[in-house]
Order: sequence, then C-alpha cells, then structure tokens
Amino acid sequence: MLGNWGAPGNRTVRTVRAIRSHPAPVTYGLMALCCAIFLTGPASGLSPSYGTGDELLSAQRAYFERWGVVPVELFQGTPRALGTPATALFVHGSWLHLLGNMLFLYVFGAMAEERMGHVEFALFYVGCGYLALLGYAGAHADSAQTLVGASGAISAVLGAFLYLFPKARVTSLFPFLFFLPLRFPAWVVLPFWVSLQWLAAGRASQGPGVAYLAHLLGFSAGFLYAWVRYGRPARVKSPATATEGENQP
Repeated sequence: MLGNWGAPGNRTVRTVRAIRSHPAPVTYGLMALCCAIFLTGPASGLSPSYGTGDELLSAQRAYFERWGVVPVELFQGTPRALGTPATALFVHGSWLHLLGNMLFLYVFGAMAEERMGHVEFALFYVGCGYLALLGYAGAHADSAQTLVGASGAISAVLGAFLYLFPKARVTSLFPFLFFLPLRFPAWVVLPFWVSLQWLAAGRASQGPGVAYLAHLLGFSAGFLYAWVRYGRPARVKSPATATEGENQP
C-alpha cells in the first residue's frame, strides 16, 4: 500500500519569494529530478506503457514497493532494502503529493542552500531525509506500509531554516481567520507547523496517510544539524515573504 506523505504540512502550504544574491542549483536540481521521475513513472498516469485501470494500479504498487521504504523489509538488511530510504526521497504518490513537497522545497531550500553551500546542502538533504525515513521505519518495524516522498528531507530543510533564519518574515494566510494575511517571523510560523505535526502524529494510524513522525524526525535532525554546525544563527540580509494557504489532502 502506498503511504502518501503529502506536503510536509498538516493543513497548510506556504509560498515564499526571497531576495537572494546567488543561484541555488541543488534546490532546483532536486525539484527537476523529482518532477522528471514522477512524470515518467506510473503515479503520474501520463505514460501509456503502464496501461490503465487495474493494470495501472498494479504497476503503481510494484513501483512504490520497488523504490519506496517497506519497514518490515528494511531491517532484513538486504542491500536493495537499505537503499530505499534514499530512493524513496525522489518518488511521489500523486500530483498533490509532488506539488506540495516541491513548493516547500522551493520556499525554504534556496536560502538554506546559499547559507550551507551547494555540496553540503545536497549531503544534508539526502542524509537527513534518509534518517527521517529510517527512524519512521524503526518505529513501525512490523509495518508493510510503503513510504515514499521527500517530506522527511524537506522537513529537515525547514528545521535548518528556523535555526539559520529565525527572523525571516513570513506572511501567512490562516483559513480559520478568513485568509487574513498576517506577517510573522519564522520562529513563530515554523514552531506552529511543528505543533500541528505533533498533534497529527498522535492521532495518526498505520493506514495510508501522512507519515507525521517522519516530519518531526526530519525537522529535529535539520535543526540539530544547523545548531551543531553553525553555532549562532545567521542574520537575514534580505527580506523574505511568504503566503500560507490551505492544502486539501
């Protein structure tokens, strides 16, 4: 069964446009790679080689089981299974799943990459994403649920962003306030997001859905990495703006 991670948020998705002085080839390269893999795979439904109807569903299941993380198989120690926490980062289960994750990566990835450097950011992204999936699988070691998606890695980017740029201004549209735009620093918005993940994780079941625990693990890994690696947070040299809207799962 496919574990659809969705975007790394519970009910929200943010769009940030930050003024940056340097390009972010790793961030945009990761986005392009995820999109290319999705468009050519069975989940997009665009390739006629996978068939339609039941044939397409069967191809999707086989695809996710091949490249995604299956906790009950991961700890058997086979080389293929041990590689799936890395390959799963580039596989997505639906259009909404892909677009939500890529939006978050675009929002926060470029500034984090500029601060870390290209090579370090790439290693950070894959390493923290791997650990987030591994931690989730360890907590559900008997589960046959297949997990795919970049949410754990992107959650790590959010954690690092919070530490590195806590005062970056974020304009949010809250559904329960009739989408009234309000501006808050990242140290307000991102902890609020983490709180939503924590609450949702407590209610989550082992059925198909969003792996909130992986979000929390990824976020924690990213924040701790930035804390240990960089010490004091960097000052934001230029303003960042964001919009927050409702993301229907």
